[in-house]
Amino acid sequence: MCALRRILKGRVLGGESTRAGNVSVIIQMVQAQKWMYGGLRHNVFLQYLAWVTYPIVLITFSAGFVQIIAPQAVGSGIPEMKTILRGVVLKEYLTLKTFLAKVIGLTCALGSGMPLGKEGPFVHVASMCATLLSKAMSLFGGIYEVRDESMLAAACAVGVGCCFAAPIGGVLFSIEVTSTFFAVRNYWRGFFAATFSAFIFRVLAVWNKDEETITALFKTRFRLDFPFDLQELPAFAVIGIASGFGGALFVYFHRKIVAIMRKQKSITKFLMKKRLLYPALVTLLIATLTFPRGFGQFMAGELTQKETLVTLFDNRTWAKQGMAEEFDYVGISEVWKNPQVNVFVTLVIFILMKFWMSALATTIPVPCGAFMPVFVIGAAFGRLVGESMAAWFPDGIHADGSIYRIVPGGYAVVGAAALSGAVTHTISTSVIVFELTGQISHILPVMIAVILANAVAQSLQPSVYDSIIRIKKLPYLPELGWGHLEKYNVRVEDIMVRDIRFVMVNCKYRDLQDLIQSTKLKHLPLVESSESMILLGSIEMAQLQGLLDDQFSRRRRLEYLKERAIAKKKVEDDSYRLIDEENRVVKDSEVRIQVRDSLLGHDSEAPHKIITTAIILFPPPQIAEWEDKQFDQQVDFSDCKIDPAPFQLVEWTSLHKTHTMFSLLGLNHAYVTSIGRLIGVVALKEVSYVVTALCWRVLGV
Repeated sequence: MCALRRILKGRVLGGESTRAGNVSVIIQMVQAQKWMYGGLRHNVFLQYLAWVTYPIVLITFSAGFVQIIAPQAVGSGIPEMKTILRGVVLKEYLTLKTFLAKVIGLTCALGSGMPLGKEGPFVHVASMCATLLSKAMSLFGGIYEVRDESMLAAACAVGVGCCFAAPIGGVLFSIEVTSTFFAVRNYWRGFFAATFSAFIFRVLAVWNKDEETITALFKTRFRLDFPFDLQELPAFAVIGIASGFGGALFVYFHRKIVAIMRKQKSITKFLMKKRLLYPALVTLLIATLTFPRGFGQFMAGELTQKETLVTLFDNRTWAKQGMAEEFDYVGISEVWKNPQVNVFVTLVIFILMKFWMSALATTIPVPCGAFMPVFVIGAAFGRLVGESMAAWFPDGIHADGSIYRIVPGGYAVVGAAALSGAVTHTISTSVIVFELTGQISHILPVMIAVILANAVAQSLQPSVYDSIIRIKKLPYLPELGWGHLEKYNVRVEDIMVRDIRFVMVNCKYRDLQDLIQSTKLKHLPLVESSESMILLGSIEMAQLQGLLDDQFSRRRRLEYLKERAIAKKKVEDDSYRLIDEENRVVKDSEVRIQVRDSLLGHDSEAPHKIITTAIILFPPPQIAEWEDKQFDQQVDFSDCKIDPAPFQLVEWTSLHKTHTMFSLLGLNHAYVTSIGRLIGVVALKEVSYVVTALCWRVLGV
């Protein structure tokens, strides 16, 4: 049974069949665009019309469908998952409705051929599968113990693993982008689920006859005996450093596009009314520039992202001495050939155009990611450096009396890993490219480039996911970088809130009501008295509201009315039968309260004690008098759930230690005490604000 549950978790959690079918449909949709374009080759205008109209229809439908069904499906999904795994509840982000909107919207968005990624949405889809599976398994509580944190952690690994058929890199990547502190107990669960997802994802490709057997997605054939020379390491290091600057620039450019759109209030109001206009205009611009018989001929606009990567990872050299007429192409690599410019110009134009187009396309309100476009741009940059090295050393590099030619495809692999690692601030992209290509011959240059790229990018800009979190203002705590020296000088007393709302152990119900009406906090500290301020614990607002509701409940009011009625001789003491005053003329100043005999405990089997529903009339002043007495009573906390040991910090705690506590334990707030006395409270909002301010100060923003 245990093994069966694990296999079920690995399969259903990943939603492999859903995503495999999704990818198959996307491929067919992209091929449909090419089919229309090729069928109209005798008319350039009709070709352009088909090339532009097809993606506009798909993107517009995706944006409209998602906006109507579930706006939470827009975007990557990794920033939201990063926030949810920290303990923050985001409504409607993991529901069935959002799942349907994400899958359908993502299928249309990727089928349009726009420079959009699928890795982030796959993580979101897998997380929603995990949540729905958890709800289904909760029906069998005695058989299956539901752990939301474990399921979501494994789901993030599944999303990346089946996206690239890279289970090892998927687990490591999901840990880097979603977790600050990772629970080791979830490590094997992530590998188990990711392995099953990647396996079934590739098996379905064989089943659909897309592949002959299970192989790497972008299989390379680099030489293994001498993949690179040590003299090439400086070139790989240059790729890493340049990718670090490029990744930081991409994140900055993406954030600036969003900021410009939001600052222009007139444009924002117009686009809010015409929600589908912005996606259509952006798609029109990008589709026009990539039109193969127009400007797209200078940037291989006809190729899809997969075809682009296949050509860039090719180990054959495209140019000798940089001359276009000596272009050595095979198959779809012919697209990179242009009679007017050489291959270097084509690669430069491709990199520059795809750079800003990818940053702009990821702002479209459709389900999409940024990993794959950045991955392709990095591969093109690496290919450019590789082709340059091949042109500078046409006879190859001499080593030990042997001549080894430059392999530009290896440089493309290094560039793809470096730039994607710089944008996402991850090292695991190196493992992903090894699993993608099926070779680890370039493990040393890839690791060098990725580490250098991360060092440069992290010192300049946050990751693209943290940047989106800040854009959306999600409640997440950013990282403290190694350059923030002030984190040791800032104390909790500098950022804590001193005006505290608290509950005294000897308070009255009137004080409790005033406190509930004056604050929206979910937790309140319980102190001994306003003079001593000794912290006794923490109590939830729902518990306080329950105490107040119980004190003024209908049951207690009826008991009071019965006692008053007995005192006024309106109830026979021997039978406790209410006198029916239904025929009495009711005055406007009196209160009519309906009391059924079942509430008074009458025996329905005794005929002489059965009574009908009676109406007790009572003047409002006496009701108000009773309520005043209740308000003046002291609150009884004996039946209330109190946390006797809430998280506490002393006033001299450094920001570094505070940040570590909040990140490790997933805290939303902590009380600040001095020798047991409550002197303040610090919440996630205050810590996040200070850390963000330090980040921008260090980055010079």
